This record gives sequence, structure tokens and C-alpha cells, in this order.
Amino acid sequence: MIPTHLFGNTGHESTRTIFGAAALWGASEEDGARALDLLIERGINHIDTAASYGRSERRVGAWMQEHRERFFLATKTNERTYETAKAQFEHSLERLQTDHVDLLQLHNLVDEAEWGTALGAGGALEFAIEARDRGMTRFIGVTGHGVTVAAMHLRSLERFPFDSVLLPYNYVMMQNAGYASDFERLSKVCVDRGIAMQTIKGITLGPWNEKEHTHGTWYEPLTDQADIDRAVHWVLGRAGVFLNTSGDLTLLPKVLDAAERFAARPSDAEMGVLVRERGMSPLFV
Repeated sequence: MIPTHLFGNTGHESTRTIFGAAALWGASEEDGARALDLLIERGINHIDTAASYGRSERRVGAWMQEHRERFFLATKTNERTYETAKAQFEHSLERLQTDHVDLLQLHNLVDEAEWGTALGAGGALEFAIEARDRGMTRFIGVTGHGVTVAAMHLRSLERFPFDSVLLPYNYVMMQNAGYASDFERLSKVCVDRGIAMQTIKGITLGPWNEKEHTHGTWYEPLTDQADIDRAVHWVLGRAGVFLNTSGDLTLLPKVLDAAERFAARPSDAEMGVLVRERGMSPLFV
């Protein structure tokens, strides 16, 4: 069984591996149904989607009438103003076939100007608070990508007590001293305040660059089961963090297999061997 952990101060015991529903971006109904069957089989109880993830919300919504109480359901808005976030989120609820989500997240909030708009008067955060007060969401989070995201999340937490954060975390990225320092500072704040910390890009091999894209992920992923095991076990080796699965349904069983077999974190020496053998490189620089 995949272990569970309290998702911050929400009171929900989420599986430490969260289904990253970006993998449903272009999925057929049949593929979506198979993914749901796998989640139920493996005991996954937390789904993370977004308005901008193609067909994802519609595919998740097809499950909700029968399975709504089984899952902690999270979505995201990438809009920055009150009115546009409101319109997008209301559409998300329609696609998800529910009257509320458990977590509404401000999506990829790292650009300075967008940050000021979203967290300012008449911004998306203002709507998210209203949505929470009206019972349309229970909690509010913030997500992001890139090397500045941990520092930006710290700024966001100074402005508002978000319930969760989401950001990249893998062995190679944590070799960036600046990013690692910001991540550790953010982690301490999250632990001290009971803020859930979700991680993404856990099985990144590197950027695609000029290579042919063989998977639905926007980075080149590790694909061998033993390699995925090491990468997943390294992430889960950090107490309390959650790992969002990759954006490719074909890799979902491998990530879940790895999570089920987690026992201990690989050493730096083991991870160094993996980096050298596979030619791993940072996704963000």
C-alpha cells in the first residue's frame, strides 16, 4: 500500500503519491476510465487537475458522481483577476460535475506582474477567498515552476496563509545551491505552519531539447522501472512531502509501483550513479 500523510492542516490523510491528472490532457474516455480503475486499485485518494489541462477536468468529472467522496479533489486557475478566475472556476465545477472542490490553487504564480495582480485588490486570490467562504472550495493553494518558485512561494505565504504549495523537487534540481536554499527555507515555513508541500517533476531525466517527444510529459522522463524507483524513493525519502505523478498515463503504473515499494531514500552516491548513467540534467536553470 502507498503510505498516507496528513495533507497540511486540512485534516485529510492523502496518499503521498497524488494523481497528477495532467496525464488526462488528451485522454480518451476509455483511457480515463482505466486510469480511475488503477487509482482505486492502488488506493490513491487525491487528484490534482487544472482548468488548463486539456480534457483533464472533463475526464475527472466523468468519475465524480459515483466517486466524489473517495477523493480529495484539487484544481487550479491560471487566471489573475477576480472576474476571470471566477468565470474559469465556475466552468471547472461544471466540467468536474461537482458543486465544490477540496482545494483551489492559483496556478504557476511566479511572474512578478502576475503575482501582483493575482494577490492584489480585485485579483484571483480575492475570488478564491470568496469561493472558500461560499463553500465552493475548502482550501486555497499556490503552485509554480522554475528556479524562482520557492522564493515566490515564500513571498506568497507572507501575503496570505495558503493551505498548500506545489513546486518542482528532484535530486538534480536540488544540486542547484540557490534553489536548494530557497526550498529548504520554504520547507521550514511549511512544517512550522502546517502547510502541505506537493512536489512535481520527480522523474525528470532532463529537457527534451531537440529530441523526439516520446511521452506526454513536457520534460523527458525516466522510463526504466529501476530508475523510476530511485527517483521516486528519493522524493518520498523527504518526510511529509507529496509526489504528484507524471503527465503521462503510460508511466502511471511504474510511479505507483515505485511508491508502493518505498522503504528508504537512496544515498547521494546511488543518485550520483543514476545521474551519470542516464545523463540527467536540470529541467530549469
